[in-house]
Amino acid sequence: MNVLVVDAGGRGNAIAHAFSRSDKVKRVFVAPGNSGSEFFEKCEIAKLEGRPISSIRDLEGIVKFAKSNADLVFIGPEEPLSLGIVDKLEEEGLMVVGPKKEQTILEASKCWAKDFMKSIGVPIPDYRNFEDPEEAKEFIRNSSGKIVVKADGLAAGKGVYVCDSVEEALRAVDEIMVEKKFGSAGERIVVEEKLEGIEVAFTALCDGKNAVFFGHAKDYKRAFDDDDFEGLRDFYIGLRRKFYRKEEIERLYKAGLLLNPNTGGMGAVSPHPEMSEELEEKIMEKVVRPIVKRTGFKGVLYPVIMIVDNEPKVLEINVRECDPGAQAKLPRLESDLLELSLAVVDGELDSLEVKFSKDFCCAVCAVSGALKGREGLKPGYPADHYTSQPIKGIEEARKIAEVYANGIAKTNEGYVTTGGRVLTVVGKGKTLSEAREKAYAALSKISFPGMRYRKTIGMY
Repeated sequence: MNVLVVDAGGRGNAIAHAFSRSDKVKRVFVAPGNSGSEFFEKCEIAKLEGRPISSIRDLEGIVKFAKSNADLVFIGPEEPLSLGIVDKLEEEGLMVVGPKKEQTILEASKCWAKDFMKSIGVPIPDYRNFEDPEEAKEFIRNSSGKIVVKADGLAAGKGVYVCDSVEEALRAVDEIMVEKKFGSAGERIVVEEKLEGIEVAFTALCDGKNAVFFGHAKDYKRAFDDDDFEGLRDFYIGLRRKFYRKEEIERLYKAGLLLNPNTGGMGAVSPHPEMSEELEEKIMEKVVRPIVKRTGFKGVLYPVIMIVDNEPKVLEINVRECDPGAQAKLPRLESDLLELSLAVVDGELDSLEVKFSKDFCCAVCAVSGALKGREGLKPGYPADHYTSQPIKGIEEARKIAEVYANGIAKTNEGYVTTGGRVLTVVGKGKTLSEAREKAYAALSKISFPGMRYRKTIGMY
């Protein structure tokens, strides 16, 4: 069979790599993909009339390609799902793994999802939804400041502010609702209690009736390591805001008030070192199955869980594979992803068992950091960053670890950067320590101007 994976980054390449390991898969196309989509046997970029599909939003092009070239389609990111790509593919009689448009509201609106989960008894933190920034600020001023502020809509994993002070939380409201940093995604916000516990990126495969555990990862969202003052300093100076002068940055840092920004993910390890079979079953029973029962959800359900006193609480719901958790999780998958996908389509997951190896994987993201160029100093990911920077060492790194490309292109001179997250390097080993060692050894072979990565993935 031929499979089409819809994704533009490292997650899509990890999914394509998993499909390529199936004896029943002949070819794996990736749309729109990137120059790393062809790192693996059987995998190639989908092309229409000799040209790659322009973007994950080109639903017409994706459907047209799938009708002629694919037996099964697997959707990676949330955006085409929220635009209704599954509905369009199914209308053409194609087999597809992913939820229909109406089910994507679980991720597309955090406010709606919180109200829904509360109504069906899924455990969640205390929260309030707001449409008025002044009302939100008044609520925050009367709080301890140890809260989480979230943009309601899709923000590529960057619309979450984990705050430790009233000052931080007020600033988060301004960025989301007043400055419109995330556009219409910030018209409403969720303000919820900040929980202390074990955070887990948990996934389940769902066929509309049944759900099976599909692995978990420990995700690292913060842009910088806790002791990386120089990195934080350069980032905030690069933002070029008046209140981010060097002296003010140092004052905020020493006072513990300098916000370490959230990203779409700086790395992950799988399996989560602190999870157990007992906790896995609790999450399936208290979170996943109730949601599937009430919504008929099909595809990959990805709740972000906080374990508090050995009980799960849902921080948010996603309706697709995790990223970069998938890059850490899927190299461990021993089950045939094609067989699992067909069971999702046919509603027969109850007849299959999902198997992962006992190995650990450590995934570390190399990103476009602070860099001074023709347009001055840019702060780097998750803010504005330079692209088209030459990359060296990818082939050497691939001899040590798996390398999934998030944002690269190939030119006559070699590979160049095209985005904020550039590469996800994944080490695999019998222990987490061994997996970390391989990941960082491979990273040491790679270089590009402004390259930055966290040094502590897998350490805590």
